[in-house]
Amino acid sequence: MNLDLFDDAAPQPARSESIGPRSVVLRGYALPAADALLQSLDEVIRQSPFRRMETPGGHLMSVALSNCGRLGWTTDRDGYRYTPVDPLSDQPWPGMPPAFAALGREAAAAAGFAGFEPDACLLNRYEPGARMSLHQDRNERDFSAPIVSVSLGMPAMFLFGGLARSDPAARVPLFHGDVVVWGGADRLRFHGVLPLKDRPHPRLGSLRLNLTLRKAG
Repeated sequence: MNLDLFDDAAPQPARSESIGPRSVVLRGYALPAADALLQSLDEVIRQSPFRRMETPGGHLMSVALSNCGRLGWTTDRDGYRYTPVDPLSDQPWPGMPPAFAALGREAAAAAGFAGFEPDACLLNRYEPGARMSLHQDRNERDFSAPIVSVSLGMPAMFLFGGLARSDPAARVPLFHGDVVVWGGADRLRFHGVLPLKDRPHPRLGSLRLNLTLRKAG
């Protein structure tokens, strides 16, 4: 599929788009649940606000993060890890909203990963210029479960590489409501997001919100 991220009109939602042997983009899959997802996200962020975290190398991430679920992903000078409590409040992360868990289960099943039960959701807030460098999701204990990544708000260019950082990375445009699912042989593929262009969304303005559902424990 050849899409120009910067065309005036976004493409019409498609049923699915394969980007790897066990990887798929479910175009517009989250649109019916968008209102419930955003309402639940507001409730989560009231308890655990977005914040920019520090990497082990001492760099401040351009993307602001928070979490919900039994475990939350964090980073600081001591490394990357999951914790049961929010380090800002020393309280447990907010519980996983039913709307998040339901979408994660359903999207995973639609992509061929039945039985997925997420226990962690990393929340990312991108503003214009924010990016995510190529990385692997490898802090989870069990790699047999897929990753389910939900895009809301402004469009982004997703990078989907190989099992080595030096492998070529495909550029995959993602729009409001798209869901990417990858697992199995693709579970440890490097991925990232190019610097976000300022293309305001009608509802969310100059923001992209990303919900990444995982089985962490």
